[in-house]
Amino acid sequence: MNSNLAAITEVTPLSEKDCFYIADRHKTEFTYPMHSHAEFELNFVAHANGVKRVVGDSVEIIGEYDLVLIASKDLEHVWEQHLCESKNIREITIQFSPDLFFSNFIDKNQFESIRAMLEKAQLGISFPMAAIMKVYQLLDQLSGERNGFYAVINFLTILHELSLFADEAKTLSSSAYAKMGVYSDSHRIQKIQKHINDNYKEEIRLTQLASLIDMTPAAFSRFFKLRTGRGLSDYIIDIRLAQAARLLLDTMMTISEICYESGFNNLSNFNRIFKKKKGCSPKEFRENYRKKKQVI
Repeated sequence: MNSNLAAITEVTPLSEKDCFYIADRHKTEFTYPMHSHAEFELNFVAHANGVKRVVGDSVEIIGEYDLVLIASKDLEHVWEQHLCESKNIREITIQFSPDLFFSNFIDKNQFESIRAMLEKAQLGISFPMAAIMKVYQLLDQLSGERNGFYAVINFLTILHELSLFADEAKTLSSSAYAKMGVYSDSHRIQKIQKHINDNYKEEIRLTQLASLIDMTPAAFSRFFKLRTGRGLSDYIIDIRLAQAARLLLDTMMTISEICYESGFNNLSNFNRIFKKKKGCSPKEFRENYRKKKQVI
């Protein structure tokens, strides 16, 4: 990445002896720049209609309430004032260590839904309003809880309640942009994903992938969608778009060059797909997003 476009690496106040750090702020504007940090983060924002939320290559304008979980140390994020005119913004930020749940604890059956939610949140997830309403009072209580033990129990309850909405939560960033390999537990799927990641610039045929794991094309299509939750074509397009987004932000390559470098073989098709998926053209994405990068 071009050093002039680097985001800030935040050093949080969380100590090794603490389970989590919480900040409850009432503010009139968002001023903190694009950043990332080693800790996982649950961020709740109220009365901030019009704020622009950026997580990886996801750019969205939020409504009155917003609740996001980020479970990756590499994922850059920021909340920007943008069109928000509210003078009564409330933000509750909870940061916790990735090893809060040691392996033989998180692997217990009772934590299965939290484990799955944290895996999904490696790309950042935003929760639906029903989830926000479910945990709002718990979040409010947590910020005022002075007993450390009960605060931890409260926090675990919040994570559990949110995990019940994980299937409805919206995945924000793309895996390639987040610089992560979020793989299924299946070794066969890992093999397919690695092949796609290594060869996304080339034409990738269904028959070719199916033969890699000794399956018929029809059986492979069903298997892949069951394991990943996405069709093969959509998955490959997302990988290529994520690479295109990175090149748009981190290089001076032309949009035409980026189109072919990312595995698309037709410029007009690339522009159409990009706009459909990202809500703006590649040119607009480059111009708008670069303004959000903090120069340090």
